Amino acid sequence: MAEENTAVERQFAIQKIYTKDVSFETPNSPQIFTQKWEPAVDINLGTQVETLDKNLYEVALTVTTTVKCGETVAYLAEVCQSGIFVLEGFGEQEMGPMLGSFCPNILFPYAREAVTDLVTKGGFPQLLLAPVNFDALYAQHIQQLQQQAPTSESIN
Repeated sequence: MAEENTAVERQFAIQKIYTKDVSFETPNSPQIFTQKWEPAVDINLGTQVETLDKNLYEVALTVTTTVKCGETVAYLAEVCQSGIFVLEGFGEQEMGPMLGSFCPNILFPYAREAVTDLVTKGGFPQLLLAPVNFDALYAQHIQQLQQQAPTSESIN
């Protein structure tokens, strides 16, 4: 009697990469252009995953950049870069890192380019976002979730 190979071969594919949402605001222009340019940059990253179908996922990476000169907001740039990915044959333990780290890592260069273009077209000096270690961010996220998980205590 021959054994059947029931293991599914792993498959990862990018179906589509697209910009889902873009926002650029300069609430204090044109006055901000007359001030000395000493920016303070604040960058926030967020990811969201949606299951579209079996083995088909949308991963959305949102990059929000707020730049201030003193207390005055110079600009706010926000880009939501998304992708549709096929992930098949990955174990439950592997899906989290794939969707929470690997896919955002693919999307980040596109988001970084969009932010740079928005800032430059807004009349400000070029802003180049530094590379991001999504593996470390994902590990930190998992650690926070584990710390927030309620401990099981028996009630007698």
